[in-house]
Amino acid sequence: MLESYVTPILMSYVNRYIKNLKPSDLQLSLWGGDVVLSKLELKLDVLEQELKLPFTFLSGHIHELRIHVPWTKLGSEPVVITINTMECILKLKDDAQDDHESCGSSSTNRSTTTESIKSLAKTRRIQQVTSTDPDLPPGYVQSLIRRVVNNVNIVVNNLILKYVEDDIVLSVNITSAECYTVDEFWDRAFMDILAPELVLRKVINFSDCTVCLDKRNASGKIEFYQDPLLYKCSFCTRLHFTYDNLNSKIPSVIKIQALVESLKLSITDQQLPMLIRIIQLGIALYYGEICSYKDAEMEETSSIAKETSIIQMGAESETGIQGQHATQYQHVDAQLQLQQQDGDDGQGWVSWAWSLVPALVSYSEDGEESYEIDENGIKINCPKSAAPKDPVVSVGFYCTKASVTFKLTEMQTESSYYSPQKVKSKEVLCWEQEGTTVEVLMMGELFFDCQMGFVGSKALCLKGIMGVKDFEETTNRSETEACFFSCGESLNSKGLTYLTNSLFDYRSPENNGVRAEFILDAGQHKETYTEIAGVQRFGAFYMDYLYTMECSSGKGSVQQQDVSTNKNEDLGSVQEMSTKRLVVGPMEVRLDSSSVHRILKMVACGLDHEYEPYSKSNSETVDESRILPSQEEVAALEEYIPTRLTCITVLKTTIIITLAEFNLLDNLLPIILGQKNSMSILNAPHFHPLRPLPALRIQVDKVSLEHSVPMYAGQLVPAVSSLNQPSDNLLHHCYAHCYVKIFGFQAGLTSLDSGGSFCPHVPVIPPFSTAFYGKLLRLPSFWVKRPFVPTTECIFELPSLTLQATRAQTLLLQTILQSWTHNTGVSLSIDESLLKDIFRPSGDSQGDTDVLKASLKRLNAPADSWESLVCDQSEWRRFICEGAKHIKRGHRERTETESRHRRDGTKL
Repeated sequence: MLESYVTPILMSYVNRYIKNLKPSDLQLSLWGGDVVLSKLELKLDVLEQELKLPFTFLSGHIHELRIHVPWTKLGSEPVVITINTMECILKLKDDAQDDHESCGSSSTNRSTTTESIKSLAKTRRIQQVTSTDPDLPPGYVQSLIRRVVNNVNIVVNNLILKYVEDDIVLSVNITSAECYTVDEFWDRAFMDILAPELVLRKVINFSDCTVCLDKRNASGKIEFYQDPLLYKCSFCTRLHFTYDNLNSKIPSVIKIQALVESLKLSITDQQLPMLIRIIQLGIALYYGEICSYKDAEMEETSSIAKETSIIQMGAESETGIQGQHATQYQHVDAQLQLQQQDGDDGQGWVSWAWSLVPALVSYSEDGEESYEIDENGIKINCPKSAAPKDPVVSVGFYCTKASVTFKLTEMQTESSYYSPQKVKSKEVLCWEQEGTTVEVLMMGELFFDCQMGFVGSKALCLKGIMGVKDFEETTNRSETEACFFSCGESLNSKGLTYLTNSLFDYRSPENNGVRAEFILDAGQHKETYTEIAGVQRFGAFYMDYLYTMECSSGKGSVQQQDVSTNKNEDLGSVQEMSTKRLVVGPMEVRLDSSSVHRILKMVACGLDHEYEPYSKSNSETVDESRILPSQEEVAALEEYIPTRLTCITVLKTTIIITLAEFNLLDNLLPIILGQKNSMSILNAPHFHPLRPLPALRIQVDKVSLEHSVPMYAGQLVPAVSSLNQPSDNLLHHCYAHCYVKIFGFQAGLTSLDSGGSFCPHVPVIPPFSTAFYGKLLRLPSFWVKRPFVPTTECIFELPSLTLQATRAQTLLLQTILQSWTHNTGVSLSIDESLLKDIFRPSGDSQGDTDVLKASLKRLNAPADSWESLVCDQSEWRRFICEGAKHIKRGHRERTETESRHRRDGTKL
């Protein structure tokens, strides 16, 4: 009797995604306990329809599918589904393809659905209608089916996913992936959803994940295979589902989090532009700048669902099958249809994220309450159920240690003429990071929050760069000199704070039998996740991106369908808010020849491509016949205008600019500036490891930046510019505003000794603070007939600024500047007496006592006029007089020094 209930469920899912199956053979094999299917083709249109991906499947097949059903222990052992070698190839959808495939795909889906229903009807005919087993209670059947579905084990061996676009081939190969149910200690177990906890836990283990990024030629073939981006990385994913009751169709809270102990990425100079292209694709998809594929799929899905229902009713009437087994098949088909329809109610990328959750997890029997079945097994009543509530979805990614290595490639030819060319890579730059966290919390389209942070990071120079052997093994330079960037702390001192409240934290509510509470209110979110809290948790970097949407009337949230309809038509119907906050912890940056040229080489490689942008900025065409906004619309704009706010805070920062030991800027800057056809010959100068190495040291206590821009400038500016007398509030929101504040800025000179440490700096610019405010008019072409509206406006405030330098310090600053701006190719040399004169021991008062000192006080430059400088005239007069006096004195001392050296016969 159990076979008649469990078999239709497994058959429905298998037949739903796989082509050319014979349900009769599949059913007999299932009753035997094991099914082995080979060389299967996937139903690509069904996958595209359910996943709602912005991609189309070019191919998809399964080499072998195994299903094991333990009929004798169905209530205590899981059903195991094993897939051996599954490969799918995807490409990005385009507008023309969407329009062309929307019709073809509809017909294909209709034919596929018809064939599926006919095959199921044929299966019902051969099935035994009568049964000697007594009828099982519905409650027992529902409980058993739920236990079976919740404990299904899925094993995938050799999963291959490929994405192709232009000349890019991105492939992901996973050796093994296994999904199984676990207990409260995250150990493998046979579990069920029980009150009062109402929780289901699952684990997905990925073994040996390899990601490759290669470039193909015009014929579509890959000539040279690059080093893998990621090689044999294993990680664990924990899934935690919380239900409101036993009959809930979908969980109310979904928590999916992955942990990687070690993540080692490798990027070559040829892979960098392709990787940037893929990142740009993700950003364009998030902001919807590619194509509106979602609406087309929604209409297509709804039409298919309606036609499927009609076809199904007709097929059921023709067969005329009676009995319990036919009713059970009808129940499964109708239930899958309802699941599909309910899954399509959501819109946008949030529904796409929810669709990634396996369908087996969300299977439930509460769908049978939404319709009635007559004695012939035909659906006669299907009342419209209420729209399901959006679940709270929490997705997290955690990495203990990660590294990214940048490599330069060069072609090598074997000794034989007919031998193929090989690519040899050389590591030049490495980024190491500890305690990485990426957390996303969302609920429908009304709330989205993304938090990102890491505990510590550093960047190192590796080997040589462009013919300069600065960090080769023969140079014996220390790791201290190789590290040119450091930020944050180490995990040994910080602890596991990056795992706070995650499924991998033993103190989290889910791991202690407590239902987690999520903050879904914007005000409470900002009070809880402050910049101080982010720095305390991570230390090096913290970012919080918050987007909320609520009804403008304040009577609660609006429906998703209403929001999607009104968001682009009426700015005042909903209230949207977007806030990005970024905090960078204390860091130290050293810009020397090795680091600067490696960074510029990465930039040059990233710009070396000819890819077309995914989205092009629309031309500002002013419609003179546009309709003026009504008084209600203007009042709504006055009440609330959505904006995007970005706040960046940089804490204690130290920047050290050393004397250039070699200079290759003449070869890199033309490429960065767009002169890609520049055929300048690379003449790598000899590397001069100067010691002591002088440097300019800049310190800043804090930098704060605030930037705000209207969220829908394309609709706001035309509406406001058409008004005769727009208010100051509306004009204010038509600008992009930027406010920068700098606290404790100071600069001085220092030097690097042979041990890799810097001596105490000699101040040149004492600490001072300043502020800058500027605004830029959005879409200025709409304001041509409004000359009273300024395009730009800026205000600069400087309470005080002092510059003090001796003659020796001035000469050293000039030498550092010339080492970066003049590529003479000659050996650099620094007079030791000059350095001794600058970096004399503390308490030594001998040397150059004449100081050129200049100061400014109360500098204020408002509006767009730099002529209204507000300064103390006496300060200006004293500054000019002191400058002239020090210049004359320096010239006189310089002449006396030259005469003394000529008389003594020494070199200056």
